[in-house]
Order: sequence, then structure tokens, then C-alpha cells
Amino acid sequence: MELIQENPDLSAYLGADEAIDHHHPLVRKTAARLARDAEDSYAYASLAFEFVRDAIPHSQDAGDPRVTWRASDVLAQGTGICHAKAHALTALLRAEDIPTALCYQRLAHDDGEGHVVHGLVAVRFGGAWHRQDPRGNKPGVDARFSLDGERLAFLPDREAGEWDYPALHAAPHPAVLGALRSAPDRARLWRALPTGL
Repeated sequence: MELIQENPDLSAYLGADEAIDHHHPLVRKTAARLARDAEDSYAYASLAFEFVRDAIPHSQDAGDPRVTWRASDVLAQGTGICHAKAHALTALLRAEDIPTALCYQRLAHDDGEGHVVHGLVAVRFGGAWHRQDPRGNKPGVDARFSLDGERLAFLPDREAGEWDYPALHAAPHPAVLGALRSAPDRARLWRALPTGL
């Protein structure tokens, strides 16, 4: 699949906003701590990915009812669904000047009823975009940081109405952000997440 930059200006994929608040002191502190152990940008990106994937539990997997959406809140509370974790990873990567985009998949809902939009990121290295999924591993999910072939959490099944969206977004999709911001808890967020974009 060919990934498509929504904004031709690469600097848009380094920007901060309300959700990707990479100027926040906690984001900066976390980025600096991770950067101490990295010899280059690639190593930093891999460390940041593993940190978000492994140290911040997916709230569904952990049974955590809290909803986070701002990158700094995801880091502070240590929880979030795929979209929140994608915001946190985007902020950590942009804090170290690594262009990062938000991307989405349409997948079958966990409960088997309909579909839901799943969030992940793409990083730019070597003049190309590479998708990464920091959702968090569990039985049946083994996502890895890779610039040599995708190692995502999920492979869409076209026959089941699942697919990848090719757009690379500089900011969270408004439908996703609206659902995250308005949901009082994860159970109600599950019902509010968009089924498609």
C-alpha cells in the first residue's frame, strides 16, 4: 500500500497540538530519558516505540476504565487505547525531531459487532514512511518496530470489511479525537469510536 502524506509540508509532521503536546515538560523529560540510551535517531525511535508499547498498558487489556487522549496525560496516567498510545508515541518522536504521522485501520470490533477505527503511527526514515503499531502486545498480537517490512498488531481482512487507510495525518482525525475527548469512560468510548473515516 502506498502511504499518502495529507500535507506535502514535512514540517507539519513535527508540529505540536492539543493532543500531540510534545512541548509538555513530562513529554520532554521522558524523551530525554529515552534519548540517553540511544546512539542515533533510529535507536531512539525503537526505544520510544518499545516504551509506549510495553510500559503503557492498553486500557482494554488492563481493564482500566480511564480515557486518555493527550500525549502528556497518557504518559502521566500510564494508560490508553490504541489512539492515545499513538498520540504519546507521536509526541515522543516529534520531541526528538523525527517526522511522525498518525494513520488508521478499519478493523472488526473486539465484540464481533461491526467495525472500529484503529490508530497507529508512521515514522519517516531514509526518505520513506514506515508504519508502526504501539498498541501493546498480547496473545495473538506481536507488533515490533521495523523499517524493513511492517510488523503491525493487525493485518486487515478485506473479506471481513477491514482495510488500511493510506492517509498520513499530521494531527489526530477529528472523529477520533472527538470520541476520545467526550467519552467519560472506556466502556462508553468503545461505543463512540468511529466505524470508519
